[in-house]
Amino acid sequence: MEENQFKKKLQDQGLSISPDQLLQFSTYYQWLIEWNQKVNLTAITDKEGVYLKHFYDSLMPLWHLPLANYYLKMCDVGAGAGFPSLPIKIIHPEIELTIIDSLNKRIQFLKDLSSNLKLEQIEFLHGRAEDVGQDSNYREQFDLVTARAVAPLNVLAEFCLPLLKKGGKFIVLKGSHEQTNTELKEAEKAIKTLGAKLEQVVQTYLPEDEGERTLLLIEKTLDTPNKYPRKAGKPSKQPIR
Repeated sequence: MEENQFKKKLQDQGLSISPDQLLQFSTYYQWLIEWNQKVNLTAITDKEGVYLKHFYDSLMPLWHLPLANYYLKMCDVGAGAGFPSLPIKIIHPEIELTIIDSLNKRIQFLKDLSSNLKLEQIEFLHGRAEDVGQDSNYREQFDLVTARAVAPLNVLAEFCLPLLKKGGKFIVLKGSHEQTNTELKEAEKAIKTLGAKLEQVVQTYLPEDEGERTLLLIEKTLDTPNKYPRKAGKPSKQPIR
């Protein structure tokens, strides 16, 4: 996919993109491929694949989910190579963004990339989401939390929901419709226990027959009990059931 095709596909979804933003995505791709030779960031390295399965995929919540404004405090948990938060930040630079990842090499990549893209108002945290969720500087401080391809939903809920303020939204980007439906059933207790409710499920597809995508919108309705998130590693080993 060339830059102009990418622009056209976004415009087809009602999303405008400026020449400067298009250049930022081009630079993002170049840096991703360069850094991927020394840090494992992505198995997808062809240009068409990165633009479609990373950039376009990351932006799908912008036209599928009802987010009223983008003057938000946003947190991306397990951001990896910056998905979905940095593509969203490029389109909406006014967002105040915090990125959490447990691997310092990925954090260094994201810092250098964001500096090169001249993106401002981003904080980078090298750490575990369980630890950050118990830190009063971050606990229940965010309007929007995102996660993509991080963990099963019953585990992911414990990573992410403690970071959301009451009334905030948790956006989960998943793949297979069938697998996500299974995860939703298994995560019902976790979502309720952590003070949230499922608001919307969007089942859609990537262009070019490149696969199923499922977007979940979960609303934080109550404060999360103080004991969550539990100590690092416990949510994965003993998910709320």
